[in-house]
Amino acid sequence: MAKRPDTPGIDPAENEDVATQTQRKVKRPQLYRVILHNDNYTTMEFVVAVLIQVFRHNQDDAFRIMMNVHERGIGIAGVYSFEVAETKATRAIELARANEFPLRCSVEPDA
Repeated sequence: MAKRPDTPGIDPAENEDVATQTQRKVKRPQLYRVILHNDNYTTMEFVVAVLIQVFRHNQDDAFRIMMNVHERGIGIAGVYSFEVAETKATRAIELARANEFPLRCSVEPDA
């Protein structure tokens, strides 16, 4: 609503509206990989189940990741923001311990 110039105490020169626009550059958050590590005790079936249940992979992708863990010693379960990666790694470890498996997960920055 515009102020009337004849209003006492208001200078008409101060009544001009000035539109300003500030542009901000938003930096994408750092992403982190959840790494599953191979061991000689955790079963392949359990690793596939964890990849499906915790990391929401389909059966084929879960099997492929599990085979990477088995053959190469590690496999990337997923890439997430730090909080999500930590939560998923913790959940996978909790499931493993509840089933008496020594599955190891680590979280590291994605390159």
